[in-house]
Amino acid sequence: MADKVEKTFKFVIVGGGIAGVTCVEQLSSQIPSAEVALITAGPHIKAVTNYKQVSKMLEEFDVEERPASVLEEKFPNLTVIHSAVKSLHTQSHSVETADGQIFGYEKLCICSGGRPKLLTQENPYVLGIRDTDSAQEFQKRLSKAKRIVVVGNGGIALELVYEVEGCEVIWAVKDKAIGNTFFDAGAAQFLIPSLEAEKPERAAPCKRPRYTTEEPAAGASHTFTADRNTRGRSSGPTEPGSALGPDWHEGIALHGAEQVSHRVSVEYQCEVEKIFTSEELLNSQQQTLRPENVGSWPVYIQLTNGKTFGCDFIVSATGVVPNAEPFLHGNNFALADDGGLQVDDHMMTSEPDVYAAGDVCTACWEHSPLWQQMRLWTQARQMGWYAGRCMAADVLSEPIELDFCFELFSHITKFFNYKVVLLGKFNGQGLGPDHELLVRCTKGQEYVKVVLSGGRMVGAVLIGETDLEETFENLILNQMDLTPYGEELLNPNVDIEDYFD
Repeated sequence: MADKVEKTFKFVIVGGGIAGVTCVEQLSSQIPSAEVALITAGPHIKAVTNYKQVSKMLEEFDVEERPASVLEEKFPNLTVIHSAVKSLHTQSHSVETADGQIFGYEKLCICSGGRPKLLTQENPYVLGIRDTDSAQEFQKRLSKAKRIVVVGNGGIALELVYEVEGCEVIWAVKDKAIGNTFFDAGAAQFLIPSLEAEKPERAAPCKRPRYTTEEPAAGASHTFTADRNTRGRSSGPTEPGSALGPDWHEGIALHGAEQVSHRVSVEYQCEVEKIFTSEELLNSQQQTLRPENVGSWPVYIQLTNGKTFGCDFIVSATGVVPNAEPFLHGNNFALADDGGLQVDDHMMTSEPDVYAAGDVCTACWEHSPLWQQMRLWTQARQMGWYAGRCMAADVLSEPIELDFCFELFSHITKFFNYKVVLLGKFNGQGLGPDHELLVRCTKGQEYVKVVLSGGRMVGAVLIGETDLEETFENLILNQMDLTPYGEELLNPNVDIEDYFD
């Protein structure tokens, strides 16, 4: 490459989301003398705060946006470069940024996250929610809205339909039940009443610093791209902005223009057929709509179940695709079927000295029978941490084993104000017909489901304050034969912890 390399760093990390920041922290503490660069498009990074190890495998933490300078103050060896990546040249071990600078690296870690699978590009009435900017834009538009349609069945959709007040919500899900990524139909039934009930009084407002980006001056251009932003890690060429934290809706009032407190109707097993404006509707003279409805809404959405709804705007919350695109040109990365960069059990891609972590990568080692990849905060943190360890171990020529966190899938979150713990093959993923489920449910209080295979516990879903997570985690990890206990395992009158101390 003829162009001049500004500077060569021992480690370069691309992406200021959870995976990238955790990787930087790990490298800086393992090898404090090494020069590290973090290339990130937005002014803020995502930091893990209030980290708590709940049990051997389960961890809880908050995600906060902080100015990147916070990291530089903490690690004197770190340089933060505020720019998107334009291209990567694995042959010459260099990265070119959007502003034309070129940086060399000895080892590189790509943590560029995922970008939303948007229903349709470039439609002003379709909003993707992935980062703080788009959440603020959503809040602004919601304040004038009487009805919105939410499409999608993942975490963001679940949180959204629960949090929105003063606005009618039509929720289109492609599955037979809500929240299908996280739980089964039984758990969905347990949660559904929360959508109709009055919500509990809010706790005191969330006291944590929030950094907002300055609004551009009148007439200045604003680089806000709500529909292409990434969920949390850093982003590709045109889109600065880092993903939302797990409690992103704290502290922003999600209020519509209506007096109703909570009105959600769910349309099951359907997808979007097409989206059109009232003008297009009048021109096509759609028979399915009563004429008096025509023109009263700015946008209409037709679902595959034959129903058409008018609304103020549509929220696309249909998951993410790995944001690998900016790095592919001119390189030979092996990609997984889902479009992620393939990584081995040392988080290495197929290109020499290039690692990847978080949503952008796909774990292509032979998984433990109790673990699966899901593009979640917890895994972004674990992968970033482990990638940092692997890069340091390589430089120091030390051996390293696959981290214990990849033994058992574990995730802790909150939906509809309930604590939700997921362990192992919590939905019987890949188990075939020979597994059995035990369920205990107390309406409005808790939902406990255990997945057994060959008499051994392989997964669990715990909703509510069950206090069973540690016991179940141990039972899954030690693979004890539970056949003798049968149904008693979930008998509410039996203190199961006493059995297995």
